[in-house]
Amino acid sequence: MNENFRTGYLAVIGRPNVGKSTLMNCLVGAKVSTTSKKAQTTRHRIHGVLTTADNQFIFVDTPGFQTSHTNALNRLMNRSVTSSFADVDVILLVIEAGRWGAGEESLMVMLPTEKPIILVINKIDRLADKGKLLPFIAQVSALHTFSEIVPLSAEKGVGTETLLSAVATYLPVMPPVFEADDITDRSERFLASEILREKLFRNLGEELPYGLAVEIEKFEQEGELRRIFAAIIVDRSAHKVMVIGKEGERLKRISTDARKDMEKLFGGKVWLETWIKVKTGWADDERALKSLGYE
Repeated sequence: MNENFRTGYLAVIGRPNVGKSTLMNCLVGAKVSTTSKKAQTTRHRIHGVLTTADNQFIFVDTPGFQTSHTNALNRLMNRSVTSSFADVDVILLVIEAGRWGAGEESLMVMLPTEKPIILVINKIDRLADKGKLLPFIAQVSALHTFSEIVPLSAEKGVGTETLLSAVATYLPVMPPVFEADDITDRSERFLASEILREKLFRNLGEELPYGLAVEIEKFEQEGELRRIFAAIIVDRSAHKVMVIGKEGERLKRISTDARKDMEKLFGGKVWLETWIKVKTGWADDERALKSLGYE
């Protein structure tokens, strides 16, 4: 092994929906973190792993920091964001091109000054006027001192190699923590729950209440076949009707979409059974949250 091999942990932080999970999935090369246009899609810290000839990058994907909701779920999610700072070597602050506001300023106050902070300006492909990018970079540079500033498009895969090159210089020299072909430290059981929850967010659109979770009650494997039994937890009976849809069509579509993604990620057939459970007030009950695996 290269005696100058570098390995390090990177916290990926930012407001909800700036593209943190999309960025990590792009860098790792597989869907290990859920993506959706709705806030709160990512609720757990997830390690994505990328190993190259000279470096191992271990990404910690955090929930988007929330200030507008104060229930127990959001308190746990915000603690997840801030606790990730202590155990990483580099912080990637992801923002949306052309947007810097109170949310970013709130995060800057909490960031440790002794860690390298790389500003990742995402979604540059969505800037209608590309001439505004350089003035925007100058604007944010005047507000704060960053170790590096890297503009990119995670969705298009543009600028990601530049980001990895910039990050590598800040990683400590040490052997890899994970095997070369590992892409995450999360179990297939956990990844299955994340995929199903993402499909719920995507298919329900604006109708979806945030009082929703997924609990994998049984995960069995027979050869290449995985049998997965998943309960979808909702806060009210009315939400159960919304998830099921007319004649069960919505839940069927959600389950089919989730099964296809699971098969792609796991590399084998998946038999997925889903049903709905009503647990009123679960998102504000810390004991219920712990039983559902929230940290």
